[in-house]
Amino acid sequence: MANPLYDTLFGRHAGCDTVFLHLPDGGTLSHAAFLRLAARLAHALSALGLKPGDRLAAQIEKSPEALALYAACTQTGVVFLPLNTGYMGEEIRYFVENSGAKLLICDASRAKALTPVAKACGAQIQTLNADGTGTLTDAAAVQPDTFDTVARDGDDLAAFLYTSGTTGRSKGAMLTQTNLLSNAQTLADYWRFTADDVLLHALPIFHTHGLFVASNVTLVAGGSMIFEPRFDLDRMIARMPAATTMMGVPTFYTRLLEDPRLDRSLAQHMRLFISGSAPLLAETHVQFHARTGHRILERYGMTETNMNTSNPYEGERRAGTVGFPLPGVELKITDPATGATLPQGEIGQIEVRGPNVFKGYWQMPEKTAEELRADGFFITGDLGEIDADGYVSIVGRNKDLIISGGYNIYPKEIELLLDAQAGVLESAVIGVPHPDFGETVVGVLVPAPGQGPDLEAIGAQMKASLARFKHPRKLVILPELPRNTMGKVQKKELRDRFGALFTGT
Repeated sequence: MANPLYDTLFGRHAGCDTVFLHLPDGGTLSHAAFLRLAARLAHALSALGLKPGDRLAAQIEKSPEALALYAACTQTGVVFLPLNTGYMGEEIRYFVENSGAKLLICDASRAKALTPVAKACGAQIQTLNADGTGTLTDAAAVQPDTFDTVARDGDDLAAFLYTSGTTGRSKGAMLTQTNLLSNAQTLADYWRFTADDVLLHALPIFHTHGLFVASNVTLVAGGSMIFEPRFDLDRMIARMPAATTMMGVPTFYTRLLEDPRLDRSLAQHMRLFISGSAPLLAETHVQFHARTGHRILERYGMTETNMNTSNPYEGERRAGTVGFPLPGVELKITDPATGATLPQGEIGQIEVRGPNVFKGYWQMPEKTAEELRADGFFITGDLGEIDADGYVSIVGRNKDLIISGGYNIYPKEIELLLDAQAGVLESAVIGVPHPDFGETVVGVLVPAPGQGPDLEAIGAQMKASLARFKHPRKLVILPELPRNTMGKVQKKELRDRFGALFTGT
């Protein structure tokens, strides 16, 4: 029976003994061995009572088993909800509770802290560690290595990814089989991926970029991946000669450029470097080309849509732009106030429509209707323009989203914590340019009358309460926040004032 996403990404590789994953220890895992692992995990999930349409939340380290868990969810029809490994207990509680996840899988080191979280949300808990051990793999080890794939169709949900707005409440973006599969097929074709490609993969797989772009594209093409647990400069340089392609966030490229070993000789076997998840500085683009002879291909996507645009594989990869709408994706620039399409060259909000656009936000029909128009166009919240040659540029955001190292950070969540600290009257959180991460977090504090906030103590509380990538890199004190005549805080003024904190310009 048909299951389009599983059949296309995974099932067609059954019995194929070619290498799928090149592992950090020098070993390999074939497509066939990977599918046997996934099938055993699929049986284990079924034995735990999970049925098609149930949600599975996973906060686990990157490993072959973690990727096989995604395959197992696809094969069983379970909706996969990957969670950032930096999230803390209360953050996890919200995602499990809101999604109605039936099962939470975590690293064994976190099981004691998360067991009451899972129990309070009515979820079971299992463990899966970075080395592949855990209660889930123990249960899977005794299961058969084939599984009868559950029938699904293109409109069935395949995954949830949580995003958020500046109001602070996270939203579960519902992604269907068609959303994921159509985008993977389009990208594999547009970027010329084949079974001969070897992708240098150092991205996390709890995020769209590493899972639904990098991994899915490789699977569609039938290629292989050098599967690194994280970005490590020495290992990236050591393994690059065996690769043909690489996907990364801008931080990957700035750190590579800091090392003199990056040169034309090192990159001579590479076919393509791709960057996304945060803006790539034009300077990085120019420097990388000068050092390696390669022009980085920058693209644009988001949680709700996967990829929308890309610079061309053949033709000019224009620095400072994100290229053209992908085949099958419509993109227009509209007036934020009226929704009317604006003439080419004018700045407005970006709206997109296509098979890649998500189904809506989980249990949030009003928010879905607000951002997903009846005609299928999704209001991205990004501001952009299309130049005379058709290249799309992102010029800003009409929300206060901060993107640091490829991760989305929502100021309201941090502001609520800062406002609750002793000696703080109010706060504003902004993103400012950072040479390594693209943007980083700055917290602006207004003291309560007659008090002086203890910045060291506040910083310690932020570290205890938030994932590391959300920590304010700098806390500053102002007597008051700038406001307009309506009383709204003018964050642009704050960004202008503190924008050079880390760039020196």
